[in-house]
Amino acid sequence: MAFSPFKIISNRRLEKKTKVQREKDASIKKIRYERKYLVPIRHLTDLRKRFAPFVENDKYGIPRKEGVREYTVRSIYLDSLDWNAYDEKIEGLRDRNKLRIRGYNEYHPDNSVFFEIKHKYENRIGKSRGLIPFNEINNLLENGAIERFHPPNDPKGMHNDLRRFLYYYHRFHQRPVTTIVYEREAFFGKIDPGVRITFDKNIRSNIFPNFEELYYEGNCKLCWPGFFILEIKYFTDQMPRWARSIVQEFSLQHEALSKYAQGIDVNYTNNPMFNRA
Repeated sequence: MAFSPFKIISNRRLEKKTKVQREKDASIKKIRYERKYLVPIRHLTDLRKRFAPFVENDKYGIPRKEGVREYTVRSIYLDSLDWNAYDEKIEGLRDRNKLRIRGYNEYHPDNSVFFEIKHKYENRIGKSRGLIPFNEINNLLENGAIERFHPPNDPKGMHNDLRRFLYYYHRFHQRPVTTIVYEREAFFGKIDPGVRITFDKNIRSNIFPNFEELYYEGNCKLCWPGFFILEIKYFTDQMPRWARSIVQEFSLQHEALSKYAQGIDVNYTNNPMFNRA
């Protein structure tokens, strides 16, 4: 059975927990609800205006055209030789894990990147991640020397998160299969900073990159031409009323959108490298 970081121990009378169980419990604290909507690009300006009274700009946004603050997200997604992560998404498994290496904006020799596992548990989402220098990706994957970057007692938990990533990477023979790139406008709630609103635009992908090609965009194809993805994330059981009202006003429909799966789908046609045998 695949390791699930969010499986809750039902018998609370147990006084002792294994190391794995403690890691699961710690991961539960990070999970939140996530709702995605595929929105025609013509609604972008109006949605900005409607959300504006309720949100603040994310501090990482870079001022660009017309005062819009955004940053570029770059992710290389990994999958097994038999495309397990892709198939789990298509089949709609409720509990699943997906590996990716994520960086931001443009290349610089001093850039750092995150090794991330995105966990899905029913209708909630969580992340485990550890930060390392971009130019150390292959070294870490080959020799597993996590201590060079984060000590075992790292208070942020990045040592354990990197250890978990490396376990999945080697145990399930992961390899890079697609790069997903997009521009993101990010906001957080004024009343509840735990609420996060993002507009992901110009989503594009290519397939079978090397890890060194995280900042390379050659041969990219648009995943949803003419559309962007609105994401609403929150920790409480109910979406904030103001966000729910805006969704209803624009008649938006919640969809199970996957940038990873779509990035594969728009590229694989007639591509001999996409071997499903």
